[in-house]
Amino acid sequence: MNGLFESVAQNLIFVLEFAAVILVLFAAALLLEKAAARKSGVKEQVFTTRKIAMIGMFSAVAMILHIFDFPLPFAPSFYKLDFSELPILVGTFAFGPAAGVMMEFVKILLKLLVKGTSTAFVGDLANFVVGCSFILPASAVYLFKKTKKTAVIGCVAGTLVMTVFGTAFNAVYLLPAFSELYGMPLESILEMGAAVNPMVSEGSVLSFVAACVAPLNLIKGASVSIVTLLIYKPLSPIIKTGHQTLQKANRL
Repeated sequence: MNGLFESVAQNLIFVLEFAAVILVLFAAALLLEKAAARKSGVKEQVFTTRKIAMIGMFSAVAMILHIFDFPLPFAPSFYKLDFSELPILVGTFAFGPAAGVMMEFVKILLKLLVKGTSTAFVGDLANFVVGCSFILPASAVYLFKKTKKTAVIGCVAGTLVMTVFGTAFNAVYLLPAFSELYGMPLESILEMGAAVNPMVSEGSVLSFVAACVAPLNLIKGASVSIVTLLIYKPLSPIIKTGHQTLQKANRL
């Protein structure tokens, strides 16, 4: 815990920027929910006691999955695949995009409390932002018309947005940030990619992110989407029954 506080103190400006990003994404999620509520004519509390409890539960599961990440053979070892977006996407479909952003945030917060940060919060910001780039488009499509078809379309949209955004985000921000953080020339990082992936051209950021980052995000998005589509329908009555029961009780 002391180590985490020291990291916050040493990177205060970045942490404040991180907080600003969280607020912006949360505000965007709230606007989506309000737009959907206006269209449907059904008003619902953004957060209820049960919803907050479910956010905590899904976030805890996501944090555990986040910790059990693993590298893939076509990317340098510091790029790792995890399936922490699986419970978050399920929870987002059930409770909306605002809850999804909160789950992403709580997941990162729990991970920081358990493991701290080894990247001065850069990797944590990346995981949060890229995760939101997946769940927000997916839930935005599903939110306005909750059918199996829109769930599939939403998952496809989320996967594509995450792949494109995550790839661009790495090229423009993450790779230079990691280069500065570790005092390592960007060329050295690119060489690490070329060493494990023959499709990476020497000194080319574009080929690095296209060959290493894009496939990783595509695999993650597709895997999470497929599993979510398989398990969401059986889980949905269990999740929603309790949620709706509590809503009725609150109205009495």
